[in-house]
Amino acid sequence: PSVGGAQVNVLEVRGERGLRNTAIVHVSVVFRTPTHLWVLQVSYPEWGLFHTCACVCVCVFPQVHVKMADEAVCVGPAPTSKSYLNMDAIMDAIRQTGAQAVHPGYGFLSENKEFARRLWRRADECRCVCLLGYPVMIKASAGGGGKGMRIAWSDDETREGFRFSSQEAASSFGDDRLLIEKYIDNPRHIEIQVLADKHGNALWLNERECSIQRRNQKVVEEAPSTFLDPATRRAMGEQAVSLAKAVQYSSAGTVEFLVDSKKNFYFLEMNTRLQVEHPITECITGLDLVQQMIRIAKGYKLQHKQEDIPINGWAIESRVYAEDPYKSFGLPSIGRLSQYEEPVRLSGVRVDSGIQEGSDISIYYDPMISKLVAYGASRADALKKMEAALDNYVIRGVTHNIPLLREIIVHPRFVAGDISTNFLPEVYPDGFKGHPLSAGDRRELLAAAAALHIAAQLRSQRFLGEQRVSAAAQERRHWELCLELEKSVHMLAVSHSRGTYTVEVDGEKVEVSGEWNLASALLPLSINGSHKVLQCLTRSPAGDISLQYLGTTFKVRVLSVLAASLSKHMPEKLPEDTSSILRSPMPGTVVGVAVKPGDTVAVGQEICVIEAMKMQNSMTAAKTAKVKSVHCKTGETVGEGDLLVELE
Repeated sequence: PSVGGAQVNVLEVRGERGLRNTAIVHVSVVFRTPTHLWVLQVSYPEWGLFHTCACVCVCVFPQVHVKMADEAVCVGPAPTSKSYLNMDAIMDAIRQTGAQAVHPGYGFLSENKEFARRLWRRADECRCVCLLGYPVMIKASAGGGGKGMRIAWSDDETREGFRFSSQEAASSFGDDRLLIEKYIDNPRHIEIQVLADKHGNALWLNERECSIQRRNQKVVEEAPSTFLDPATRRAMGEQAVSLAKAVQYSSAGTVEFLVDSKKNFYFLEMNTRLQVEHPITECITGLDLVQQMIRIAKGYKLQHKQEDIPINGWAIESRVYAEDPYKSFGLPSIGRLSQYEEPVRLSGVRVDSGIQEGSDISIYYDPMISKLVAYGASRADALKKMEAALDNYVIRGVTHNIPLLREIIVHPRFVAGDISTNFLPEVYPDGFKGHPLSAGDRRELLAAAAALHIAAQLRSQRFLGEQRVSAAAQERRHWELCLELEKSVHMLAVSHSRGTYTVEVDGEKVEVSGEWNLASALLPLSINGSHKVLQCLTRSPAGDISLQYLGTTFKVRVLSVLAASLSKHMPEKLPEDTSSILRSPMPGTVVGVAVKPGDTVAVGQEICVIEAMKMQNSMTAAKTAKVKSVHCKTGETVGEGDLLVELE
């Protein structure tokens, strides 16, 4: 529509009185001409024009059109270069007020192509969100792996998501274009593997369940899915093949779907490449996807027909990352792999990796260490093999996510197949804390730590299997120990006979036996007749032992009764006041600093942005305070724990 001879761009179609094709609920009137007085005073009920806002500079606040407007926003001081020609300020006013249309008036920016382009770009964002309704998914059009992806539940989150997603997309893929799509809450993420040749033939190779995710990145995948029935599987497969044929696709590809609780499925995207999780499809079908891709590229026809594609057994893949799972389910970790042993000697286990002992994990690339795959005749069999593989996987030098992976695969909800893309935040609403020790777990861990401590003592007294001093007293058989674990103190009685340690813990006896090869990274033990594989990560002369037990690292202090009685006199180090300082939670690059000394910040306000492994993370204030000092600048590389900002 035209107002006073000027065009009004309709940016959004939702009015306060319902959905209208041309409703303009909130119009922003830029500048202060007589035309704008007329725009402000007239009424267009048939268009749904209900609310007006004047964008003005400092010197015109008392004037008539400011009083006539329902709302006024200052866009800068009197000089036009700082107000009426300041596109950034005017765009901020539009965002701030939620204006759905802009009347440009005449002069200044009314015929400026760049201003029009920015308005239309915002219009596209608003139009997409309006048509879809919240929540929406903002994602990089050229991307994958969860990079450049945000979920928005409001206008503010859309604006913030657009900023971070476009920056991540440009950094990761060299393309900042974005897609906006409807976000389906609490779905399953299930994808169909397809193969298509250059002769019009295409197959679907069953599905992969990829619902266990953090930050929209897959963590654990399995094939087949526990959720699909044969009819739904076929329907999804046939649609995936139809899509591949419609675009004349040739090679291996993956069509991804979101599936709701009633088995309705919605197209998400097609990945025209080999997926990270392709090994689990190879396990259950017996097909080598890379070989098939090469054959197709050479021009050969597909070797198989749809009825030839089986589902044999069950396969599960865990993505092993150099990440700290205790920070937002996995913030990147860097370092050198000082010790690295893959569990490839186990039956039914496959490890796809591109690193070895001595390799460096840097901030510049994806932090994936390997793809750990377990294959069995049934899902229960595959889960047992994955559990053993994670316990036998040795990674030293970087923080890794094995504690989280192991907890996922043994969690009752996962074992029952009751999962969705919200699994992690639902199961761990306060964040991942590691394995919660039951009373039985605690006894086993304490007994293993005590037995390890005594075994190390006995070994230090011997040389080539003999006592170091021939006149030494007869070897001890009984010990009284004090162990500290998770702020609790336990008194233990230990006896040793024929390679077996009997440990009395909280009135219960636990028998621990093993080879006690303290030079090995793995510590296979029999605890009350049950086979367990632990890892001793560190052991100090002061009695401090770090043990990886059931995937999680626990710190245990083992002391004699005398040493324990004296330790209470040792001063304790006071914890740091983290509310007044902001430290980097991960290594990365500072891509933006939003504050300077003297600024006042509110709780949750963004202070700076850290990019690590192509993912941007907003660092916010923990309290309302004045900024005392800033210790970082844009473009600077920071390490984990580096001081970024101090507050008063």
